[in-house]
Amino acid sequence: MTERLLAATAPGLAALVVRLLATTLSLTTRGIEDVSPLWKGGRPLIYVVWHERVLLMPWISAWLRRTQGAPTVTALTSHSRDGELASGYARRFGLEVVRGSSSRGGAVAVRTLARTLCGGRHIALVPDGPRGPRHRLQPGAIALAALTGAPIVPLAYGARPARRLSSWDEMLVPAPFARCAIVLGSPLTIDREADREIARKDVERALLDVTAAADRLVSA
Repeated sequence: MTERLLAATAPGLAALVVRLLATTLSLTTRGIEDVSPLWKGGRPLIYVVWHERVLLMPWISAWLRRTQGAPTVTALTSHSRDGELASGYARRFGLEVVRGSSSRGGAVAVRTLARTLCGGRHIALVPDGPRGPRHRLQPGAIALAALTGAPIVPLAYGARPARRLSSWDEMLVPAPFARCAIVLGSPLTIDREADREIARKDVERALLDVTAAADRLVSA
């Protein structure tokens, strides 16, 4: 009963708190100009973001749709209890959700995501989730990009002041009235014949660089 009550109430409460928090943030964006032509051209994309930066991402997705004309995104969440809560939270910001894992035996999820991309829709992955290792890009995003031809877009936000939670991912939680930077990296295309490990390291480095750039923007 307690778990059912939590699943029913927590996502809505969390979404309300994040919406209220977001109204206080001072926003800066970088990289939209590199991605918006693909939005306008109907090119499906694979967004990747580290687990530590997921809190604001559903709100950011909704904000980009509202202000920049970005398309709706389908997010991948795990089959765990945390994944159930994350699914409910994401849906409250208009995201579609696929349950499963793109890197740990989730063949059904991979096929669903591939069909989603081939149908012209965008997806979002957390490549070091749901349990880490932190900042270690798992191979699912690379496989999907090589299979479908969809470019990968590294995505991050930075915030200052902010709090780090004592969780495995050290999740970043912006303080009210924080400066917040949203950074989209240049789209990365993975050739079907590319060396997957080299591609994995390249995307991992790009995502680390984008995350560092977001942090620098709010620290200057």
